[in-house]
Amino acid sequence: MLGKVEICGVNTTKLPTLTAAETDALLHRAKDGDAAAREKLVEGNLRLVLSVIQRFSGRGENADDLFQVGCVGLLKAIDNFDTSQNVRFSTYGVPMIIGEIRRYLRDNSSIRVSRSMRDTAYRVLQAREKLQREQQREPTVEQIARELGIRHEEVVFAMDAVCDPVSLFEPIYSDGGDAVCVMDQVRDTKNTDEDWLEQIALKEAMARLSERERQILALRYSDGKTQMEVSSEIGISQAQVSRLEKNAIKSIKKNM
Repeated sequence: MLGKVEICGVNTTKLPTLTAAETDALLHRAKDGDAAAREKLVEGNLRLVLSVIQRFSGRGENADDLFQVGCVGLLKAIDNFDTSQNVRFSTYGVPMIIGEIRRYLRDNSSIRVSRSMRDTAYRVLQAREKLQREQQREPTVEQIARELGIRHEEVVFAMDAVCDPVSLFEPIYSDGGDAVCVMDQVRDTKNTDEDWLEQIALKEAMARLSERERQILALRYSDGKTQMEVSSEIGISQAQVSRLEKNAIKSIKKNM
């Protein structure tokens, strides 16, 4: 367990397995300080770690690294498991292993967040694990917020900041045909086909205006100047500016 674990090409059927009764007996002995029982528990649950890391096989991470991180989660699960609760060890151990692997992936992610936000996220994770051990179930956001004495929104923002990124091409549904990906569910409400056509039409309508009309519209609606300021800048009367502006707008509406 101290060195690098070679799992590539290993026949996993040779790994030892434990029955529920054997696991319970070893857990009680391990809680009493029996190091040999703890070691047998680790060896007997390596298949559990292997089954968990299969969920993360598509991320391009080294399987040996994930296996070792998963083993850390397994050790934490063994040390923190409450034998007085009527819960199977695997039910408690799998979330612990997954959490350890996800924490490793977050720490090695290419997406960076602020230190304060990451610190808050770690406090949230620690409170979540603590409440999970005490309640033997997943705590709510409100319970975590009360435990830490922070607002509900801070918990949500912190967890969102360190959550695993999702590829736009990750399939989310398939009925045997073409898979539906995340990208298919994302819609840009700003740059729609209608907006593109409207921008093209506006550009073409502007091109039909005279140079002075385009200059007046630019000064009025881009620079935000008044008609008096425009008249002073281009050397014509305010009435002429008003007339040219109205004619330009009328021409644009007609051409669009």
